[in-house]
Amino acid sequence: MAEELRIVLRNADRIDPLNIDDYLAAGGYRALEKARGMNPKDLINEVKASNLRGRGGAGFNAGLKWSFVPPADVTYVVCNLDEGEPGTYKDRTIVEKDPQSLLEGMAICAHAIGSRQGFIYCRGEYPYVVEHLRKAIAQARDKGVLGDFDIQVRMGAGAYVCGEETALIESIEGHRGEPRFKPPFPGVAGLWGKPTVVNNVETFANLPEIVLKGAAWFAGIGTPSYPGTKVLTLTGDVVNRVAIEVPTDTTIRQVIYEFGGGIRGGRKFKAVQIGGTSGGFIPESLLDTPIDADSMRSIGATLGTGAVLVMDETRDIVDIVTRIAKFFEHESCGKCNPCREGTFRCYEIMKKINAGRATAADIDNIMLLSKVMTRAALCGLGQAAPGPIMTTLQHFRGDYERKLLS
Repeated sequence: MAEELRIVLRNADRIDPLNIDDYLAAGGYRALEKARGMNPKDLINEVKASNLRGRGGAGFNAGLKWSFVPPADVTYVVCNLDEGEPGTYKDRTIVEKDPQSLLEGMAICAHAIGSRQGFIYCRGEYPYVVEHLRKAIAQARDKGVLGDFDIQVRMGAGAYVCGEETALIESIEGHRGEPRFKPPFPGVAGLWGKPTVVNNVETFANLPEIVLKGAAWFAGIGTPSYPGTKVLTLTGDVVNRVAIEVPTDTTIRQVIYEFGGGIRGGRKFKAVQIGGTSGGFIPESLLDTPIDADSMRSIGATLGTGAVLVMDETRDIVDIVTRIAKFFEHESCGKCNPCREGTFRCYEIMKKINAGRATAADIDNIMLLSKVMTRAALCGLGQAAPGPIMTTLQHFRGDYERKLLS
């Protein structure tokens, strides 16, 4: 029987999130105190040894990412709270339940890279979360726990592409949210051209426990290649629509049937999409796959944002993918041709298939287009947008063929 293991959500519903005294009484900011007693290089090596990998999308080793930041007079720590994936609310939950853990994690990173300024980039649809954060920051300042490290909250304008780190940086600078060409990477030339670390809320919230309990403790949880826990948000046709935190060796089947309570209304399972709108569709035959990033990648899916959308036997897969294609066509920033033209054409072909006006040649065309986009698009939006199309054609091709012209 699988069980929750709460590291990121360790204080959820146990403390008043807007009372810093509660956080301090629960051991808050002891990790930051310990970190500030460490040499920055030793701190980076400790995080690197824990193999904490980014909990946003790419899954890159956080300590290794920090190590790329060169010595500089000005460096920045940026937290990505854009969370634009439909059905995803894990980062919002972390901030609502325990904002000080995020602030402490950012301050630990700041000591490691020598930064005095941090920014939290929050999506425009979360105005109450912005106020929540500003109150928490004000309390931390009043207590003096952040020292000379200051944190500001910046609000986005609702662009999905700003979840990509360089587009997010452009937006903070006041520019149109579009991804930059890389290299240089943000670690060398990020915000206002200065070395910048960009990490996800969940990534930062892990840091206090890693610093307090050590790299070996964290590395021993879950799978060796992607250790620790993952916060997941269950939505769709499950009995329990909840946010949970589980070790990364937990299987998809356990997530759906033990934590999610199975399929609503006694219906049969059809598919699950993990990782948000760009995630792959997983059939029942692959439900015993662990929910770590590498295992997800091995079956052509992603872990990404941790959103788990469950679909029962009554759902029309082709119609769902058509709606997803419309979403990406709308959200493409238009900077690069593969994404701008590709998302438009994918939506056009999916509409044709869904309406019963397509032939087998249209299936071949959309598969070829999808492969080009994954290889040629500038950023993760265009590269990942075809994922739902490719995985549903792989696992649910019959649903497409039933809608083709005879």
